[in-house]
Amino acid sequence: MKLSDFDYNYPKTLIAKYPAEPRDSARLMVVDRNTGDIEHRRFTDIHEYFRKGDCLVLNDTKVFPARLFGRKEKTNAKIEVFLLRELSKDEHIWDVIVDPARKVRIGNKIYFSDNLMCEVIDNTTSRGRTVKFNYEGDFFKIIEDVGNTPLPPYIKRDAEEEDKARYQTVFAENIGAVAAPTAGLHFTKPLLSRLKRKGVSVTSLLLHIGLGTFRPVEVEDLTKHKMDSEYYEIPPEACMSVNKAKDAKKNIFVCGTSTVRAAESSVTTMRKLTPARGWTDKFIFPPYDFKVTDKLITNFHMPKTTLLMMVAAFMDYDLMMKAYKKAVKERYRLFSYGDAMIIL
Repeated sequence: MKLSDFDYNYPKTLIAKYPAEPRDSARLMVVDRNTGDIEHRRFTDIHEYFRKGDCLVLNDTKVFPARLFGRKEKTNAKIEVFLLRELSKDEHIWDVIVDPARKVRIGNKIYFSDNLMCEVIDNTTSRGRTVKFNYEGDFFKIIEDVGNTPLPPYIKRDAEEEDKARYQTVFAENIGAVAAPTAGLHFTKPLLSRLKRKGVSVTSLLLHIGLGTFRPVEVEDLTKHKMDSEYYEIPPEACMSVNKAKDAKKNIFVCGTSTVRAAESSVTTMRKLTPARGWTDKFIFPPYDFKVTDKLITNFHMPKTTLLMMVAAFMDYDLMMKAYKKAVKERYRLFSYGDAMIIL
């Protein structure tokens, strides 16, 4: 399959600028892979598709306010610094993206507050820089006050204070993501409790989503595309829950494409999930044999993205295009703050 196969048209007015309130009131498209049937429900109805003994796998990564705005020393020019990944905790060194890049050179100092500044120590790409921060105290606590929620670039508005909660799942625990696992945004604590009361095993793994999730694919031949590496952890508890359900011939519901990538990066030839931690650059596109995921909960994704390609691999390309065409016709709200889909 080629990159051009994954294009589709949609009106920009369908891009959700704000999430549904409450979270689980979002619309839910239900797609049956066996029959090709498509239903229209609400996310709060999702519990009806689970049975006792099934397992729900979540990504418990936590988004941090990765977008910082500072002033350059001497010129006072306004500079945006977008945090990508911490390279050295002890030396406070980070990989970042800067804007406007032409104004940011090695040796420049950028000030964000009385207690936070950074110095540029290397160039990595045209917009990428390596910087060394100077501060006292807990870095993540400092940027809670200074930083902005890293809303996706297609949400054409400034981040608001409320986005710190909106753009975070209710089960977020491990800080380190610059983008939310957006399928998980629809779950509420009462909905998760209802699933547990039903006998569903709810477990979590970790994948810190990076900016690469928004990076466009630029090669027509998909086999030539290289994914950005992202850190992931598969704890023993998640393996026990998933493997127990598999042994009992129950369904594994995986919430979100990031969760799928982590799970499918750590599976044995016997199709068992195994504990792991490290970096994955796994790229899932058609055709692909899913070894963990039986049912997929996901949002609607932008054209020509690796996320859309993974969904096509899971649900069949033609059925996916039919579902997306229907979503546009039925005016589903799209992308990170938009509506959801469950693929059975």
